[in-house]
Amino acid sequence: MQIELHKAIRELLDTAEYIKDIKGQDFWGIGDLWNRIYEIYANFYDYPLEELKNYYETFKREIEQILLKAEQTLTPYEIVKIVRHPQRFTLLDILENVYDNYVELGGEGELNIDPAIICAKALLSRRVGDEIYFHQVMVIGHEKGHGEEFRRGGSATPWGNEKALRYMKMAETEGIPIHFFIFTPGAYPIEDYPGAAQQIARNLYYLSKIEVPTISFISEGGSGGAEAIGLTDFRLMAEKGYYSVISPEGAAAIEAKIPDGRPPRELIEKMAKALKLTAEDNLKLGTIDKIIPEPPLGARRKDFDFFKRLKFELIKATDQVVLQTRSMKLLRRYALSKQTTESFKYFVNWELSEDEKEILLENRWQKYRSMTQWAVLEPKSLIKSITQRSAKITQSIAYEFKYQVLKKGQKTFKKFLDELLSESSVLMKPVSDPVKSVYNLIVGKKIRPKVRALAEIDVESSVYQSPLALQDKTVTCPQADKYGCPDIWVPDLYGEFCGVCPTCGYHFPLEYNWYLNNIFDRDSVKFFNQELSSSNPLNFEGYAEKLKQARKETGLNSALLSFEAKIGGISLVAIMLVADFRQGTVGVAEGEKFIRAIELAKLTRRPFLSLVHTTGGIRIHEGTLGVVQMPRCTMAVRDYVDSGGLYIVVYDNNSYAGPVASFLGSAPYQFALKSTRLGFAGPRVILETTGQPVPPDYHSVENALKRGHIQGIWDRRELRKRLFFALLTMGGPNLYYR
Repeated sequence: MQIELHKAIRELLDTAEYIKDIKGQDFWGIGDLWNRIYEIYANFYDYPLEELKNYYETFKREIEQILLKAEQTLTPYEIVKIVRHPQRFTLLDILENVYDNYVELGGEGELNIDPAIICAKALLSRRVGDEIYFHQVMVIGHEKGHGEEFRRGGSATPWGNEKALRYMKMAETEGIPIHFFIFTPGAYPIEDYPGAAQQIARNLYYLSKIEVPTISFISEGGSGGAEAIGLTDFRLMAEKGYYSVISPEGAAAIEAKIPDGRPPRELIEKMAKALKLTAEDNLKLGTIDKIIPEPPLGARRKDFDFFKRLKFELIKATDQVVLQTRSMKLLRRYALSKQTTESFKYFVNWELSEDEKEILLENRWQKYRSMTQWAVLEPKSLIKSITQRSAKITQSIAYEFKYQVLKKGQKTFKKFLDELLSESSVLMKPVSDPVKSVYNLIVGKKIRPKVRALAEIDVESSVYQSPLALQDKTVTCPQADKYGCPDIWVPDLYGEFCGVCPTCGYHFPLEYNWYLNNIFDRDSVKFFNQELSSSNPLNFEGYAEKLKQARKETGLNSALLSFEAKIGGISLVAIMLVADFRQGTVGVAEGEKFIRAIELAKLTRRPFLSLVHTTGGIRIHEGTLGVVQMPRCTMAVRDYVDSGGLYIVVYDNNSYAGPVASFLGSAPYQFALKSTRLGFAGPRVILETTGQPVPPDYHSVENALKRGHIQGIWDRRELRKRLFFALLTMGGPNLYYR
């Protein structure tokens, strides 16, 4: 009895310390209460047993009252502190208390490929009446640990995310669901092979069409690091968890333009509220599907009732995903309504047939395709909406008929005719010639697109001249000391030299209009979806004014241009992220425009090109609405590539963060212009996260090529010819001009 009472008082002391850490020393006398409890605990054996019992009951009542007061006054930033607290439950706690048995894969503790990522084969039981059924699942998630430095607080390295991908593939091979657990402040921002950004992009690309049910549970979801295992069929979130585009401290530093040091506490709390990072906020925004309730001030390691509820919700969510692939909706709804936390009325087999797998993928695509569409500003009347929808349906039917019926029939008949002709003899010639004549009469001569010879595509010189070329002065190449470059006359540099130093090849930045006027055939660029505009869906203070200013200065509605164009007569669909509009950052409007553009390329069987003039990542002012553009756009890329499309990305200037870690980094063909800076995070973020400075050439394209992150380095002066050659030689037979 005495030992149990000693443990109970210790738990009260831990709870008081926990409240003090979250709410502060002065909150409802918690600091004084902690001192009183500690006095009793430290001198436990000096007090009579009855007196100890009275102390315990008194302290317990006070703690319960303060807990309720703390819960009622909880702020977004205090929720962030809850998630980060050492007493918070971790993935290992979940494995021990939610699953019936598990085997960790890829190493344990420090003897691990990456201790911040845990992969485990687990068993999960459910009781149906007197029967107990077991499900096999793959568990993949971040492990923050309880102070172990080697786990890096749940920040996954590139090879940790690669490990996660490997066991995703194993789960798909075995046909078992995957439960993902997101406990990360963000990915570990290093470019070592396989690369932080590139590996996140690979994970997203694979997850978009993985043929097993996937469920995720978010406790701490930090930016792109969370998305590496976050593209799932059903997203659960802890009531006291947070899911954000950036940490409140990071957002405060950006808003206050603080180069180093910690921003003021008031600004951090303001940013936590503005980012709409709580579970309730994310449910309203539509970026998660359900909230798992927690006890006051959040669940901790020994909150076994919470683990029991979590187990039930994981099973129910998996049931829901599986049942949505099956017919009889009323029966599905009835079966789900009968599940309780105490027992299940039905057993649901989680194995999927081939037809059900197709439905699973379609449901996943529709889920993410519709996500965040409400936040896009697109002025249109009812008549215009109906007209556009009708035109899209008509266009879809026309192209399907053209390529699936006419072209397929023509190819099949031609193949038959070629085989007939190749095997025909002189005796068969009188028979085959009439057949060939009838074919030519009905089908006609095959019309090929006007594709010019490689040597002829630069015959048309552009009438465009960069405004930078109008200055009568010279500039010094940044690499003059290294290569002895002479000063360059500006009209030559930004005219004939295309912004490239003729001595060393250093690429000076050029405005985005240069690319539009010098890369594509004259008068071939046709913009579409220009009216789609960036909005302020979170009502972020000051953001509307910043957008208004950007529109006024650039004449653009968003940072992404989508257009149709031609290179050497070959028609393609393209997008460009431009530096002029908010540093080429991506939000809801940019994501939607990207998806619509690549959908058009798929429909019309044209190549798709992403020109990255610059991208600074995901726009923090749109919170998780911006973050989910990573899985949304990557799913569109996967769908396009699987349909036989040719997707090419060309990076220039500075290309970082979310876009590179998703819909750009998932391209089969990625190239960069010389002098481009390419990576996941900038030098300052890497220094703050790892404590190690990076060399000046850390993000150079030469290093990116060595690491396998891109497929080649191009010279801007040859960009048009390079792209033309790529269009001729890359991609499969499904392109319209093949």
